[in-house]
Amino acid sequence: MRLFVIEDEQSLREDITKKLQRSGYEVDACGDGETASEYLSVEYYDLILLDLNLPKIDGMTLLRSFRKENQETPVLILSARSEIADKVEGLDAGANDYLSKPFHLAELEARIRSLTRRQFIQRDVRLQCGQIVYDTKSRTATADGVVINLTRKETGVLEYLMLHQGRPVSQEELIEHVWDSSVDSFSNSIRVHISALRKKLRAVLGYDPIRNRIGEGYEIEGESK
Repeated sequence: MRLFVIEDEQSLREDITKKLQRSGYEVDACGDGETASEYLSVEYYDLILLDLNLPKIDGMTLLRSFRKENQETPVLILSARSEIADKVEGLDAGANDYLSKPFHLAELEARIRSLTRRQFIQRDVRLQCGQIVYDTKSRTATADGVVINLTRKETGVLEYLMLHQGRPVSQEELIEHVWDSSVDSFSNSIRVHISALRKKLRAVLGYDPIRNRIGEGYEIEGESK
């Protein structure tokens, strides 16, 4: 999952970014509305965390502008404005949820899980594909009941493939959702991590559950074929 944190308070922005990265998310972050607008015009995110009190372009203006172009990506407002009128305005402008400051990072993560599960119509915290089970809360994976030790990138790839079971996922799509803005589409990084993930799963299952559909992308399957 790739998230975008837009927060002008540097210490809070860094705390949120580090916490989410430790939890396995890929995170871009910035501290003003103008820079955020530039990111949003060229990058794709699974979720946006948006402060309202931003310099250059305020959060509400940024949200309304973003919603003219994108109605799908969930937006979670993080704001010190706790009045009901502010919450109503934010939700009416297109936000999916509103979290008042100060907040606990554990609650923030719970809100993020709720919004991303809602996006993918996933009601259970556990994803399953055959003998592979992935817990989106603990961010742990098991195959045939055996815990698989995965790197953060391998975890992100597995989660995204399991969220999109039944169809191939292209390398470009994986880059958009699992990698941050520092990687380019010509990078060999994604093939390296997918190869490592397949090797770990194959060692436990006895077969490779990830198929490379030539010209289409990677698809995870529940049974050996």
